[in-house]
Amino acid sequence: MQEAEENTQQLGSRNTYTPRCLSSTELCDPSLKVARGSYGVADLKTLSNNPEDCETREQVEHSTLVFVLNKHGKPLMPCSAGKARRLLKQGKATMVKKTPFTIQLSYGSSGFKQDTTLGIDAGYSKIGYSAVTAGREVIAGELELRKNISKLLEKRRAYRRDRRSRMWYREPRFDNRGGREDGWLAPSLEHKLQSHIRLIEQLKQILPITKVVVEVASFDTQKMQKPEISGVEYQQGELWGYAIREYLLEKWHRKCAYCGKKDVPLEIEHIIPKSRGGSDRVSNLTISCHDCNQKKGNKTAVEFGYPRIQKKARQSLKATAFMNVIRWKLVNMLGCGYTYGYITKYNRIKCGLEKSHINDAFVIAGGMNQERSATILKGKQVRRQNRSLYKANLLKGGRRKRNTVKEVNGFKRWDKVMYGKVKCCIFGLRSSGYFNVKTIEGEKVSDSVSCKKLTFVERVRGRIEEVRRAIPPRAEARGILAHN
Repeated sequence: MQEAEENTQQLGSRNTYTPRCLSSTELCDPSLKVARGSYGVADLKTLSNNPEDCETREQVEHSTLVFVLNKHGKPLMPCSAGKARRLLKQGKATMVKKTPFTIQLSYGSSGFKQDTTLGIDAGYSKIGYSAVTAGREVIAGELELRKNISKLLEKRRAYRRDRRSRMWYREPRFDNRGGREDGWLAPSLEHKLQSHIRLIEQLKQILPITKVVVEVASFDTQKMQKPEISGVEYQQGELWGYAIREYLLEKWHRKCAYCGKKDVPLEIEHIIPKSRGGSDRVSNLTISCHDCNQKKGNKTAVEFGYPRIQKKARQSLKATAFMNVIRWKLVNMLGCGYTYGYITKYNRIKCGLEKSHINDAFVIAGGMNQERSATILKGKQVRRQNRSLYKANLLKGGRRKRNTVKEVNGFKRWDKVMYGKVKCCIFGLRSSGYFNVKTIEGEKVSDSVSCKKLTFVERVRGRIEEVRRAIPPRAEARGILAHN
C-alpha cells in the first residue's frame, strides 16, 4: 500500500523545468505551428524520442488547447488543436492571436460554458496563474514583472532637476502640489499592483472565468530578521538610541570597513549598490573612506573582494513589504475570493507537487486531481517605448541627439521574429537595419543581424510570451492521478 502511495506521489509531481538543449522552435508553441501566409494549424509533434514517452496524434491534440471566442468576441471554452485546425481550414474561424493561440468563430454557437476558477499566486517579481475546471487545467503560466521602475523614476527626476536648473530663477512654490489621496501607493508598487489586475483582465478575455482566488500572506518582517524578538523589542528597532551615522561609526569601529584606515573622512556607502537592487536599510550600509568608495564603484562587497562584509548585509525585504501593502488592496479591487499561504503549502504538499508559482496557483484555484496542462505560458514584461525625445548627453556644439528609433523597415522593439530556425525577439533596434536579437530569457542570438534575414512573427505589446511544453511531456503533466 505504501509503495502504491509513493508511486502516486511520483506521478503527481510536476517539474516545469525546460532544458536548454532544446531549440527555440521546439519550445515556442510546440504543438501549434502556423503555416506561413495562412491561418491554418499544421502538424503536431511531441518532444520525446523515447517510444515509451511518445504520444499518438490524438493524445497530443487532446492535451493542447486552443482558446475560442464567439463571433461577438466573448470567450468560450477552449477546444482541441485538431478541432481548431478543422475550423480554420473550413473557413469557420479566424486566428486573432498567436500566443496563446486564439481563434474567433465566424458563426453563432450555443455558448456552453463550464465553471472555471482562476488561481493567482501574487508576487513581487513573478506572478503564477492557473485556471481549472472540474476535470482539467485549461491554462497555466508565469509572468515576470519589470524591476527597473524605481531606477527609471530616479533617472526622470534627475533629468527634470537638470532642466529646471537651466531655467531662469523663480521663487519656490509649494501651494500647487496635489495632495495624496487615501490609499496612495508609490509608483513602483502601483505598477506591480496594476500588472496583477491587467493580467487577470486579459485572461478573462480568452477564458469564461467565473471565480478568481488570490493568495494573501502577511509577514512579520522584524521576526524574519530576529527570530527571538518579543514584547517591547518590536518598538526598539536596530537604530534604538542612535542616529544613522553614529550607529554606523559605532558598528564599524570608526574606521574604513575595507582598508581599515582611521582618522580620515568617512563616507556612508552601500554594501549592495542601489543600482544593483540594494536598499537604504541600515543593514545594507557601511562606512568607507573616499578612495575605497570610488574604487568600489558599482560592485558588491563580494565582487570588491570583501565577502565578510557582504555577509552582514541582510536579505532585502522589498518583496515582503510589497505583499504586506497590496494583499488586501488587490482582493478589494477585484472583489474576488482569497486564501492563505499556509493553506496553499498544505495542499501542495498533500498533492505531492514541487514548490513553484505555477503549482501554487493550481492549488489556489482548487486543483487536486484534475488533468494538468501539457503546456505552460512563460511571460516577461518589457518596456513598450522610451518616450524621451533626445539623449541626455549633449553632442559637440551643444547639439542633442534623437533618442530611440521607433520603427525600422516595419520592425519595432520587442517584436517576435524568426532568425533561421530560431524564434527570438528584437532587443536592440538600429536605424541601420541591423538589430540585436535575443531569446526571451535574454540569451544572445546575434548582436548585429540584418533585418533582411528576419521574418516577422508577432507584435509584442508590453509582454513577451512563449508557450513551452511541460517536461516530461505526458507522464507527469496530469497532476495527481488519484487520492484515496
